[in-house]
Amino acid sequence: MSDAVSRLNAALEGRYRIERQLGEGGMATVYLAEDLKHERRVALKVLKPELAAVVGAERFLSEIRTTASLQHPHILPLFDSGTADGFLFYVMPHVEGESLRQRLDRERQLPVREAVALATAVAGALDYAHRRGVIHRDIKPANILLHDGQPVIADFGIALALGTAGGGRLTETGLSLGTPHYMSPEQATGDTAIGPASDIYALGCVLYEMLVGEPPHTGSTPQAVLGKIVMHDADVVSAHRRSVPAHVDAAVAMALEKVPADRFASAADFAAALGDAAFSGRTRAAAAARGGSRRLTVVLGAALAGAVLVAAWGWLRPTPSTPVTRFATELPLGDPRDAQTFATTVAISPDGSSIVFRDPPAGGGQLYLKRRDDLEAQPIAGTEGGSGPFFSPDGASIGFFVRQEMRMVPVSGGTSLQLVDSIDISYPGGAWLDDGSIVFHAWPDVRILPPGGGESRIIAPANGFDGQLPWLPKALPDSRGALLITCGTSGASSCASPRGFAYDARNDSLRLVLPDAAAAVYAPTGHLVYITASGSLMAVGWDNEALATVGSPVSLLDGVQAPGLALANDGTLLYVLGPQIYRTGPVSNAELIWVDRSGAVEPVDPTWQFNTSALLSTIALSPDGSRVALHLLTDLGTDVWIKGLPAGALSRLTLYDGEDVLPAWTPDGRSVTFLSDRPTEPGGEPRTGQLALWRQSADGAGDEPAPLWTTGAVAQGHEVAGGAWVVLTVPGRGDRELDIVAAQPFRGGVADTLLDGSADERAAAVSPDGRWLAYLSNETGAYEVFIRPFPDVARGKWQVSSGSAGSPLWARDGRTLFYQGGGNMNAATVSPGPPFVVGQPRVLFPLPTGVRPPPSRNLATGLVALTSDDQRFLMIRNVDPFANTEPPRLVLVQNFFEELRARVEGR
Repeated sequence: MSDAVSRLNAALEGRYRIERQLGEGGMATVYLAEDLKHERRVALKVLKPELAAVVGAERFLSEIRTTASLQHPHILPLFDSGTADGFLFYVMPHVEGESLRQRLDRERQLPVREAVALATAVAGALDYAHRRGVIHRDIKPANILLHDGQPVIADFGIALALGTAGGGRLTETGLSLGTPHYMSPEQATGDTAIGPASDIYALGCVLYEMLVGEPPHTGSTPQAVLGKIVMHDADVVSAHRRSVPAHVDAAVAMALEKVPADRFASAADFAAALGDAAFSGRTRAAAAARGGSRRLTVVLGAALAGAVLVAAWGWLRPTPSTPVTRFATELPLGDPRDAQTFATTVAISPDGSSIVFRDPPAGGGQLYLKRRDDLEAQPIAGTEGGSGPFFSPDGASIGFFVRQEMRMVPVSGGTSLQLVDSIDISYPGGAWLDDGSIVFHAWPDVRILPPGGGESRIIAPANGFDGQLPWLPKALPDSRGALLITCGTSGASSCASPRGFAYDARNDSLRLVLPDAAAAVYAPTGHLVYITASGSLMAVGWDNEALATVGSPVSLLDGVQAPGLALANDGTLLYVLGPQIYRTGPVSNAELIWVDRSGAVEPVDPTWQFNTSALLSTIALSPDGSRVALHLLTDLGTDVWIKGLPAGALSRLTLYDGEDVLPAWTPDGRSVTFLSDRPTEPGGEPRTGQLALWRQSADGAGDEPAPLWTTGAVAQGHEVAGGAWVVLTVPGRGDRELDIVAAQPFRGGVADTLLDGSADERAAAVSPDGRWLAYLSNETGAYEVFIRPFPDVARGKWQVSSGSAGSPLWARDGRTLFYQGGGNMNAATVSPGPPFVVGQPRVLFPLPTGVRPPPSRNLATGLVALTSDDQRFLMIRNVDPFANTEPPRLVLVQNFFEELRARVEGR
């Protein structure tokens, strides 16, 4: 081991361990190292000592922070930088594979399609960086790494950091920034004002070499190469390889123009030209003419004159309006009456050329890309299980959500990059702003991820909209902010009085802009296009600087199903025609059923259906089996109601404007406990975001509800053991963990923590005799049912289920424990002993179709109730409120802006 490696290992002890040298370049030596903290392999690059001495550590590290914020699937990120025993180093991921330089050395030329695809991907990454003011300055095959067939640009901005930090003294080292064969003319002549056009020139050289087999200018010495770059024009690519398409030939020629202003205006334009078979450029004809005959020149001149006459006729004649076309199309959207599925599984590219969607919409599957000119959609590699897709502003990348993460992937597929983890993705959605920041929905809040990544923060809290929840973020131009929709719950099927808000990114504030909007997008014509709760497609003028509507709304179309709406910058519009989810009140979406121990199903009251307020609905059967308590979403809000069984009256128990949820009967059957965010002190403020446990007489008589437990936040709670105890589920130490505690509120009210380990414990169910506690824990990785003694839980523990379970429920005799798992209702016999024995669980019956499974967020008890004879289960079954309505149609409109302008302007 060399002395330098030994010194580095000693200086970096505990952080990195160098394994071996990978290579050495003009500016740095590259080592393969292990990142000890994160247990990953990295490439640790150490600047040459003479270069580090001239640049200076402090200035270099200060400048390199500018590039450390770049996050793009085709840009190799910067993990770390610093000094160690006099060495100046920076750390990047170790990419398994080879560089483009190594591949060209081996193969010399690449297939045309592959070369163009690689250059297009690199151009997308360059455009991303250029829009953030960062220029690479040293694009060359050695700095383009190939990972799983996808290019990744290395050392992005390192040349900028060196040049800025070292200034004019860099020449003292004898080193130069940029590699001669790929230097732009302005770099070759020492111009210090280097801009995006220089990187475009270098990428043109790289693509030229991939197609031809050598750079556009070669020579025996670096000085000879630089002289040719400044003085001579490069041959057109087709002069060396006739199979290269004309538009690619023209695009390369334009990228290699001597004058920066004659090149493409942006790297995105270069990429677009490479993919546009109609692109002819302005240099190909001139390049060919330089070696052509006089006759060809005359012919070209005559053709040019004719083209001028034709163009003049086109300018002088009236411009016809582009026809608006609309037609029904198909995408796999799951339930055809669920436009919420459309809103969270479909996105359209900014240029309108592609649609990305999830197939199948629920469960497994992945994202697919359907291009306008392709007959079939293609799966996007690296998006398995993904949902909630959204495009980057340049259309080169797709953000999506999977496994409690937000990730990004190139449109062409490949390795995805994690952007955010540990978030709830029940209703996924994101908006990618022009500056690179991303506004996204992490239930129940909306958050923003700053440009280049880092820690996200809440910008639209769930409690910031008078009890409504925000979702469906859509980007506003110029990084001005985002549009958000709020509704009574975060589920479209029960959204009450939806409204549209604008998030002001400059002032970090929210303002109401659309009093009635169930979906909203910005149109480049200067309008907001939105859907009302009644299903009208509307448009209104928009002042993006002031974040305010202008003028009066105009109706465009009726019968549109919200929130299914997507709009591209070219005027391509997608919407759903169909039955309305948003009506004058919440839509009934559930019914009660009896299920006996053989699995036979019987509706409780065939004449009654209800809305269960998203995923949190639970049911509680009174001890005598004559009444059921449940919380419902109605026009009056979310309250606890009591219904006589089987077809008795329905009466509202709680009369609070806020949230009253998760009812449970007291053991004596006289009262009902429930969770509420109501004030705990007379005249006090609501406990926004923190539910407390309350009790109220079941007949509604007597005093107002009484607080039973108000310490901290409560996720679940009910009385047990004859009313002597309350068992509570409360937030634990981790962000997503819950713990179980027990308290005797009428005997001093001190809570005794039962389970507060590193795992998540919830769904407490105490046996009827008060001796045993059943609960759920994910300590094994999946949620399983466990039993412990109550209240002395330390005396034992027995695992009941195996293979993921939910909703433990005791039989009235305390000798059987029921639970849901594997799509079945299961039962395990319990012998209290001594010794305590849990029998082998057995399947009672498969859960009936449509029965509500335990929701992933709470896995609460109360999803199933049991009669006093232990023979029948009371369950909630989903019903289709639109079963007898016409199925909706997905409509695609082209040139929608023509129609929009005509309707708004009254033409």
